[in-house]
Amino acid sequence: MFPAKAPSEVTRLLEQWNNGDRTAFERLVPLVYDELRGLARRQLRAERPGCTLQPTALVSEFYLSLIRHREANWQNRAHFFGAAARLMRRIIVDYARKRRAQKRGGQDFRVESAADPWGYPAFDVIEAVDELLERLGERDPAAAKIVELHYFLGMTIDETAEVARISAATVKREWNFARSWLITQLSRR
Repeated sequence: MFPAKAPSEVTRLLEQWNNGDRTAFERLVPLVYDELRGLARRQLRAERPGCTLQPTALVSEFYLSLIRHREANWQNRAHFFGAAARLMRRIIVDYARKRRAQKRGGQDFRVESAADPWGYPAFDVIEAVDELLERLGERDPAAAKIVELHYFLGMTIDETAEVARISAATVKREWNFARSWLITQLSRR
């Protein structure tokens, strides 16, 4: 998914943007847009008809967040996509909370997806996983990061490994631990 020459170009543009070059952001957007939209599409792909959060809207909200919170000091491409995972997670969780508050005709709004291995109504799971992820982050920050990238952004194991700068085997091990821990915690609710 990540082109071989793109990381150095993305990192270079992030550095320029850090140094105050406002045009660097304009040049950065086309380089990362398709990747971010693909991640958003995978995360939202199994939404039922009627879901108003679309990949383009998720990426747009992400860009608006970037512009509003300009103080970030991007180290490199991996740091950027790690931050993307956290920001998109916040957007998805906020969206889930708003949707639950609307209570559309009393119907559950469900996501049936490999990203939802627990089979609960999507927004209940998103909110519960978000809360548990905070607790997991205190216990095992690496595992929490894997969940952000793999569950909330829908990255593959290899993409997660690249962004987290660890091996795919470590991602699998951390994901299996985090998933088991989350399932155990969710089953107690």
